[in-house]
Amino acid sequence: MHIIVINPPFKAEYGKFSRESRSPAITKSGALYYPLWLIYAAAYTKKYGHKVDFIDAPAKPLNENETLELISKMAASDEKLLFVLGTSTPSIRSDVAFGTKLKDLYSSSFVLLVGTHPTATSEETLGYSDKIDAVAIGEYDYILKDLADALDYGKELTEVKGLCFRNATGFVHNAPMPLIENMDEIPFAAQFIKEYLNERDYFFAAATYPSIQIFTGRGCPCHCNFCVYPQTMHGHKYRGRSPENVVAEFEYIAHNFSDVKEVVIEDDTFTIDKKRLSAICNLLIEKKLNKRLKWLCNARVNTLDLETMKLMKKAGCRLIIPGIESGNQEILNNIKKGTKVEQYLPYVKNAKKAGLLIHACYMVGNQGETKETMQDTLRLALKLNTDTAQFFPLIPYPGTEAYEYNKKMGYLAVGDYEHYCGEDGTHNTVLNLPNLSTQEMVDFCDYARKKYYLRPSYILHRLRIGLTNPSDLKRSLKAFEKLWKYLIK
Repeated sequence: MHIIVINPPFKAEYGKFSRESRSPAITKSGALYYPLWLIYAAAYTKKYGHKVDFIDAPAKPLNENETLELISKMAASDEKLLFVLGTSTPSIRSDVAFGTKLKDLYSSSFVLLVGTHPTATSEETLGYSDKIDAVAIGEYDYILKDLADALDYGKELTEVKGLCFRNATGFVHNAPMPLIENMDEIPFAAQFIKEYLNERDYFFAAATYPSIQIFTGRGCPCHCNFCVYPQTMHGHKYRGRSPENVVAEFEYIAHNFSDVKEVVIEDDTFTIDKKRLSAICNLLIEKKLNKRLKWLCNARVNTLDLETMKLMKKAGCRLIIPGIESGNQEILNNIKKGTKVEQYLPYVKNAKKAGLLIHACYMVGNQGETKETMQDTLRLALKLNTDTAQFFPLIPYPGTEAYEYNKKMGYLAVGDYEHYCGEDGTHNTVLNLPNLSTQEMVDFCDYARKKYYLRPSYILHRLRIGLTNPSDLKRSLKAFEKLWKYLIK
């Protein structure tokens, strides 16, 4: 089976659409995430002998005609073709249309859609076009491999767990595909990136450029009501790769990417298992990889103490990313965050003592939000004074509790998924709350960014860091160049 895995084109005329970000968009900082879930599934299927090609259209970015031309060079007319298309909520109509066009051009092919959106809305998504053959429900590495096997050997689609498709009588939902338990089965993302992609096409504003993104585990035991991947794809059990396997990928990156300076660990909660975290850190130190590569990770506020932070710093960690979300405890409770406002200041103080930078994430528009609670959040952000911070209105995605709540209450301000992004592909606010209008939330986030980043003390702080660390200055300038036009509006 010849499998062509595609991150489809979307709004290429405006820039690089970051489809696998937690909030897909053409970002204000210019960030572009690696399409990691597509990468892992493609690499896993290739491991079992299937021929794989890979196209990341937004990375260049390629428009639809350019992408189709590239596909035509890969697809022989006499081959069995399986097209696998990544999707997202704002681009879903475009993704389905692109899959439909592929089916029209390659009538004997099989078109599969994957991702959080078709997982949450399988029948709705299939209903957009009868040219889409199936969607994968949830984590799809095993699904893709089993589907390719079934198509190769003429097996019934009903034998492929995790698949949803239509037949003559309606929609068929196969038995769910079990989640991967032995995460060491999955090939290194870095190895696949080396063969198929160019690391310089991708940019993460918090990371030293160029960087490589990886996952060291899947799933999250926390139950934040807005977080889409645990609720739709990977579940609430954290399944980690072994420390030896993780460090072996660091070694691969160190030896095969001479220009890469940093590894971005994208796990929702990399720090949840302190014993495993310490083992990874000690191995990085033992192998002296901490001298070659820096790294950053998402790190919940209630998972780290000062000693662990010091070990992380010694092992090469440069920056941690906590989802602080709100400065109001009632809102934290409403969104099932599982943290206390009083935990934030000690966390930040410990990180600074350990020499770690912090990129803090704040959201407005959650259940119970008012103008007063938004000010609580801004006051907290200024008090914590982390290295960088982001402020965004909540964007609830299908498949999450936050989406179901806001839909039930009639707070969704958009008529179609395409409105999850603006015409230019940037994030759009999709909520209109009883006490807060859409515009008030947008205006607050704009004001909070200006208040945060245009402080003289903050600008001096960034200059001091840049003078002692030229690569950090280069990263900051690259991100700030994109962000500046939004700050001065």
